[in-house]
Amino acid sequence: MRMSLAPALLTLFLAACSGGGDVGTTAAAVRPVGVAFPHFDDRDPHDWQARHPKSYPVHGIDVSRWQGAIDWHQAHASGVSFAFIKATEGVEELDPMFDNHWRGAKSAGVPRAAYHYFYFCAPADEQARWFIRNVPRAQSSLPHVLDMEWNHRSPTCRKRPDGATVRAEARRFLDILEAHYGRRPILYTTVDFWRDTDIGRLPGTTFWLRSVADHPRETYPGARWTFWQYTGTGDVPGVDGPVDINVFAGSRSAWQTWAR
Repeated sequence: MRMSLAPALLTLFLAACSGGGDVGTTAAAVRPVGVAFPHFDDRDPHDWQARHPKSYPVHGIDVSRWQGAIDWHQAHASGVSFAFIKATEGVEELDPMFDNHWRGAKSAGVPRAAYHYFYFCAPADEQARWFIRNVPRAQSSLPHVLDMEWNHRSPTCRKRPDGATVRAEARRFLDILEAHYGRRPILYTTVDFWRDTDIGRLPGTTFWLRSVADHPRETYPGARWTFWQYTGTGDVPGVDGPVDINVFAGSRSAWQTWAR
């Protein structure tokens, strides 16, 4: 469905506030956030019964090697207001498109952060050091991201630690990155991981939640969140093939404050 807006819906966009988001603040210059509303399609759109993702004004994408080369200027002009870019996984994998995406997003004025895919068969401190080795400090970047989810397809590690172990490892990783980069990372997760590990109990954490079949208030009852990944089949100008699309929980003015 093409995300074009009638005047009434545009008003809703500009007035949209948090949908239960954990919207914090920091201090720096305000970043540009793209056009006034996104021009995106979805290759497999969901029939939203609760609040529609289009009611949120600030949209962004998360990308990895699978998106190939991206025309970041075109993506930004279409309404991409931020990007989460895969950097590392475990203790030895670096996404081969990371540098290209990292530089491309910056050149187009797209606020960006890097993310690390957690590997449950290696210590958190080793994984944090691998991330730091590959992701430079940049004052212009958003808080980086720890991606924690079960990986039943992994050829080398399908381990599922108990919730207490998972939360301790997450805290260790977040602490190390915060000490190095100066901002506490965001934590991305999925419905089953949230349920199985109680990762939502982790204090002082900004959450990015995946929910492609319903609003997070339905799939994560009572959760506070800042980013919502609402589709994995997005169709965004400048990106070849399907891409994940996300929304920020608050209004455009809240985004400008949060992203400073």
